[in-house]
Amino acid sequence: MDCSPVKLPCSLSSSILHLQGSSSHVCRNHSMSLPPVNSFLQLSHRTNSYLHKQNSGCVSSRFYRGLIITSEAQKQNWDFGRFFKTIYFFNGPPSPAKVGNSFSVKSSFSPSPTTPIQMESSGIVLVAGATGGVGRRVVDNLRKKGVPVRVLVRNEEKARKMLGPDIDLVVGDITKESTLVPEYFKGVRKVINAVSVIVGPKEGDTPDRAKYSQGIKFFEPEIKGDSPEKVEYIGMKNLINAVKGSVAVRNGKLIFGFEDNIYKELAWGALDDVVMGGVSEGAFQVDANGGESGQPSGLFRGIVSTANNGGFSSIRTKNFSVPEDLSAYDGLELRLKGDGRRYKFIIRTSTDWDALGYTTAFDTVEGQWQSVRLPFSSLRPIFRAKTVSDAPPFDPTNVLSFQLMFSKFEYDGKLNPTFVEGAFQLPISSIRTYIKEPLTPRFVHVSSAGVTRPDRPGLDLSKQPPAVRLNKELDFILTFKLKGEDLIRESGIPYAIVRPCALTEEPAGADLIFDQGDNITGKVSREEIARICIAALDSPYACDKTFEVKSVIPFSEPFTVDPENPPPEKDYDVYFKNLKDGITGKEILEQTPLPV
Repeated sequence: MDCSPVKLPCSLSSSILHLQGSSSHVCRNHSMSLPPVNSFLQLSHRTNSYLHKQNSGCVSSRFYRGLIITSEAQKQNWDFGRFFKTIYFFNGPPSPAKVGNSFSVKSSFSPSPTTPIQMESSGIVLVAGATGGVGRRVVDNLRKKGVPVRVLVRNEEKARKMLGPDIDLVVGDITKESTLVPEYFKGVRKVINAVSVIVGPKEGDTPDRAKYSQGIKFFEPEIKGDSPEKVEYIGMKNLINAVKGSVAVRNGKLIFGFEDNIYKELAWGALDDVVMGGVSEGAFQVDANGGESGQPSGLFRGIVSTANNGGFSSIRTKNFSVPEDLSAYDGLELRLKGDGRRYKFIIRTSTDWDALGYTTAFDTVEGQWQSVRLPFSSLRPIFRAKTVSDAPPFDPTNVLSFQLMFSKFEYDGKLNPTFVEGAFQLPISSIRTYIKEPLTPRFVHVSSAGVTRPDRPGLDLSKQPPAVRLNKELDFILTFKLKGEDLIRESGIPYAIVRPCALTEEPAGADLIFDQGDNITGKVSREEIARICIAALDSPYACDKTFEVKSVIPFSEPFTVDPENPPPEKDYDVYFKNLKDGITGKEILEQTPLPV
C-alpha cells in the first residue's frame, strides 16, 4: 500500500466511526504499547515523521472524511498514528455522508430477535445427460417435486423439444473441458450424472426401437459416437472439476491456515477501538511453531482496555479481490487454542468500510486446541452493535471479508460475560468451511453393473451380460466406467454410485433387490433408476455407497402396472439402510494393471 505522507489540513474533524465495539465518545487519556509483533500495519518513516510534527499543530472540529480528531485527543496521547495506519490499511474511511446514511440508517432498530435471522437457502440440481433414457426421467421427476433443475446437454434444440422450452439449460460437452464454462455451475448444489457412452446394434434398431427398449441384449453391439475413454473417464474428470467448487467436498474448503504443507494466507490487519478514541491494541502474526504439532500457526494477540470508553480489539482482512462463494457449505470451522474467553466472528458481504456485519459469538476452552463450528444460520446482521431486523439475509455467495474480535460488548446492549482487561492471545491454525452432519450425496452417478467383472478370476463369462463378455470389443467400456467411478470416489465430493442391471422401458413399481460387490444380473426400469437417484440425494444412508440394483421380475416376464391404480412410490431408505461402506467389487480383483 502507499504509505507516503498525506497533507492533512490544520482543521480536522469529529465524525465518529462506530464499529463492532461500543458507541463511545472520543479519547480521554492512556497510551499503551504491545510487545513487538509482526503486524501487517506499517507506516513509512516519512509518515511517522510527518505525524510527529503535526502533534504541535492546531485542530478544530470540522469534518475531514469522517476521522475522529480533536485537540483533546492530542493532549491525552490518543494514538493518531495507529488510527491513521488502521484507516489506510483498509483503504480509507467512507465519506461523512456515507457514514450517516449506511443501510438507509433508520432512526430506530427493531429489538433483537429471540433467535438468529435465518438465511434463505436454495440449490439447483444439475442433470447431465438429461436427454437420455434415465436423464429425462430424472428431470421430469425433479420438476414434479418442485426442485430447481438445470440441464447440461450437447444439443439445445433436442433438449428443448424433449424437456420443454422453459427448461434451465446450458450447452456443453463433458468430453470438451473448454465447453464447461464456470458460470454454468453457479448455484448448482447437487449433480445427477446420467451421461453414458452410446452402445447400439451394428445393423441399427427397428423403427419402434425394440432393441433399445428391450434393454437385455444388443445383438451385435458397437460404440456409437465418442469412445468410452473420452466419455466415461476424461468426461468424468472434466465434469468433476467443473462442479467441485459448487457442490462442496466433505472435508471443506481451506480459507486460511497451515495444512498438509500448504499455507493459505489472508491479509489480516489490526482494527481496534483506536478508531473511536480507545487505546486497546491488537495484531496478527505468524508463530512458526505455534501449531498443535509444532507446525506454523496464526496468532491473534493484544491488550484490551476500557479506557476512553473503549473495550475491543480485532483483526480484519482486507476486502477480497474476488468474492468467496461459500454457498455450497453450511458454515466455517475454526481450529484454535482457546483461552476460556468469548470471541466474535464477523463476515461482511459489502466492500464498504463501515458496513453491516453478519456476526456470531463463540466460547473457547482454556488451554485446549479445539474445533469451533460457526453455522451460517447462526449469523446475526449487526450494524454498530445493534441487530438490524430488516437486513437482507446473509449471502454466502458474496463473502468479502472476515473479522475476529475480542470485545467487552456483544450487541443490543449486552456485555461479554468472559471479558477481562489486559493481555490476550488466540492461536488459530486454520479457517475452513464445513458441511453439516449427516452428509448426503452431492454427486449421484449412474454407472453399470458388471464394471469389475471383465478381468475377474474364475468368472463364467457365458452367464454374463454382453458388455462383460465384449468389454474389449467395446473399447473397454466397463473398464473405463470403473475408472470413472474411481474418480468420483477420490474427488472428496460426497457421492452415491448407482449400478443398474439391464435397463428397460418398463414402469417403476416392481420389488427391487439392492446388492453390493458387483455380482447380480437382471433387469430394472429406467424410471425406477431415476427415482432412486433423486432419493439418494437426500439420504445419508446412500452417502459414499456403491450399489447394484435389479428388479425381482425375471427377464422372461414383462412387468406392467394399472395406470389407474399405480403402485405407491417406494421409501428407498429401506434399501439404502442396508448398504455398507467400501464395497465396490474391486476387492476381489487381481492386483494387476488392466491392459488398456
